[in-house]
Amino acid sequence: MATAAHSGVPAKAPSRKDLSGPALRTFFRIADAWGLKEAEQMKLLGLDSRSTFQTWKRGAVAAIPKDALERISYVMGIYKGLKMLLPRTANEWVRKPNEAPLFAGRPAIERMASGNVADLYVVRQYIDAQRG
Repeated sequence: MATAAHSGVPAKAPSRKDLSGPALRTFFRIADAWGLKEAEQMKLLGLDSRSTFQTWKRGAVAAIPKDALERISYVMGIYKGLKMLLPRTANEWVRKPNEAPLFAGRPAIERMASGNVADLYVVRQYIDAQRG
């Protein structure tokens, strides 16, 4: 069990509030690196409301829902995996047509931005499997 530095007291797990700001900042940096459109970003985050999206983008939110944190976690894992697999072309990969059965000739972003968190999960699993 993790403990707070030298105190012998178990470390407190970070709350959604603690994670929300850093998670959103990281997500928006990845979205910029990938050249994602606003609509794609909203789908990845599981949002329907543009005003909520804009609030999150400004960082004016105390805590985002657990579902959004899960989605961001998958996006971060995909990003990291791609950087390991394709250091020079990782950011372009999401837009390139992909012949793998999972993508059926379409770019990965189409699958990822379906709005379904399960699609983020399967793309993350695909990237992890490619890494071996």
